[in-house]
Amino acid sequence: MLHLYYKQMSNKNKNLTTPYYLIYESKLLKNLKIIERIKKSSGAKFVLALKCFSTWGVFPLLSKYLDGTTSSSLYEARLGYEKFKKEVHAYSVAYSPDEIKQVKRYADKIIFNSVSQLIMFSRHTGNAEIGLRINPGVSFSCFDLANPARRYSRLGVTNKNALLKIAPLLDGVMFHFNCENNNFENFSSNIDFISRKYGDLLRRLKWVSFGGGIYVTKQGYPVDKFCKKIKEFSGRFSVQVYFEPGEAVITQSAELVTKILDIVHNGIDVAIVDSSVEAHMLDLLTYRLSAKIKSEDNGRFKYQIAGRSCLAGDVFGTYRFNARLKIGDILRINDAAGYTMVKKNWFNGFTMPSIVVKRLNGTIDVIRNFEYKDFVSSLS
Repeated sequence: MLHLYYKQMSNKNKNLTTPYYLIYESKLLKNLKIIERIKKSSGAKFVLALKCFSTWGVFPLLSKYLDGTTSSSLYEARLGYEKFKKEVHAYSVAYSPDEIKQVKRYADKIIFNSVSQLIMFSRHTGNAEIGLRINPGVSFSCFDLANPARRYSRLGVTNKNALLKIAPLLDGVMFHFNCENNNFENFSSNIDFISRKYGDLLRRLKWVSFGGGIYVTKQGYPVDKFCKKIKEFSGRFSVQVYFEPGEAVITQSAELVTKILDIVHNGIDVAIVDSSVEAHMLDLLTYRLSAKIKSEDNGRFKYQIAGRSCLAGDVFGTYRFNARLKIGDILRINDAAGYTMVKKNWFNGFTMPSIVVKRLNGTIDVIRNFEYKDFVSSLS
């Protein structure tokens, strides 16, 4: 069993033990204010994608601006119900009969991934509204691994005739077809495509979700055009539009704070930190991305920043600095909120990073520490 600590600290206390994730509520608020503006202008509702970020220690702030949560599993649905305490959208690629019996206790909307699952379980959803995921055959993703419309994709229904046959069972549908899409023109053209292809179905529904992966909080995103597009769509089909943002809510709001433990040389200077890509920022390894570490393009001193696990490829990236790094230096890895805390693991038995929040009033809260007993209890 994990053990929760709420230890109030002043700003003067610098004795936090690395590594730790540091979440800034002020940076979260910046994203939330943009979403609030979109909600007011477009009429859309926003539910947090817990698969990206489930750190419920900041839910009191998020729940002031978001309409609820969306999940990918029974446990996420229950977490949203118990901790966020607003609307709960429950989706899963495949439910088991036991999961449906439980998830209906927590969900306002249950979204199925296939026609077969919908037919199997639609009579067992209690008072929850019923939805279905549709794969429209168009998408935006820089990575095939994350492309929901990739060849042979199992994500969503592609057969329109099958959709129309079960339309009387549906309250809404979900199109999750984007991954970090900051291209409004692409999004707009895909919405037009969906409108043309599924208009006869959409007019029968109460709500339509366009999923997540739309980077509306990125600097320079044409928010006004986005709002106009959504308001027009909602009016045309008389539906409530939902979005399921993850990264858009938490982008640029956290750091993974690490310390250099050693520096070795093998063709390049390698600074080894007390963290691990494999264990603490797995998405970087999965998508072969470099960590966002502040450096200087023309810096005199070049270093590879590496984790301390036994994995040879446990590398955050290569960077240049104006001064030499030293053992004991602190390195901050930026944009470390999304798909990190939800994916951290016990690889090599390293202590997981603590989770720390800097509140809006400047108070530093250590909301989670991990110990040996947590490592032991996660195994058998």
